[in-house]
Amino acid sequence: MTDLLNKVLTIKQEKVFSDRPRITILNINIDVLNVSETIDVVEKYIIQKEPLHLMGVNADKLNECNKNNKLQEIVNSCGVINADGASVVMASKYLGKPLPERVAGIDLMQDLVGLSEKKGYSIYLLGAKQEIVEKTAKVLMTRYPSLKIVGVHDGYFNETEWENVSNKIKQVTPDIVFVGITSPIKEYLIEYLQNKGNTSVFMGVGGAFDVVSGHIPRAPIWMQNLNLEWLFRVMKEPRRLFKRYFIGNLKFIMAVIKEKKL
Repeated sequence: MTDLLNKVLTIKQEKVFSDRPRITILNINIDVLNVSETIDVVEKYIIQKEPLHLMGVNADKLNECNKNNKLQEIVNSCGVINADGASVVMASKYLGKPLPERVAGIDLMQDLVGLSEKKGYSIYLLGAKQEIVEKTAKVLMTRYPSLKIVGVHDGYFNETEWENVSNKIKQVTPDIVFVGITSPIKEYLIEYLQNKGNTSVFMGVGGAFDVVSGHIPRAPIWMQNLNLEWLFRVMKEPRRLFKRYFIGNLKFIMAVIKEKKL
């Protein structure tokens, strides 16, 4: 994070509407929620116009949080924090505080899109290349014909353009903004947009736009069911993802074992 961002970001604890106690793994809070419960809680934020940074954490995010105090502060301030990683769910069981299931970000995104079409909520797509985000919008409109997409914006801009992006989102007041930008810039950006008075539900969706648009294939169902989606991604992008998943997961496992002994 630049000195400029460090000065302008004010991290506030969001309201927590879930009535279930959270668990903690490696100093990160995680909600004990399944997918349907998450959707119910998120809708409360939409109805009450309460700002929400809808967070999903996996082993990589937990590793990063324990190296980056600002990122850890942002994650723990979020109103909803889901386990978006099979390794996190397995770690919770090993530590004796089991989470009900993995809440996969791409599936949750599509569930929220379906909810939005049904209830008339509006969405905004922010991230990826312009042609990818536009294709994502077209695919979603085909799948959900009554969906209100009030804007799209690519993810290729720097900090000097953040205020302009914020103003564009404010003008259309979407109920949900899906953000497909690399972490931790994604988290910093969402925090900035909230600081500027945007009261939407903001959800980071990683590379979901690439998958929804058809630019990158998703793992076959059998791999998803066996919690091997990460392996499929490594097979597709070994140079970029080998270190993150193999070395990163090993670090995560060692840290969880250490926490168990404490």
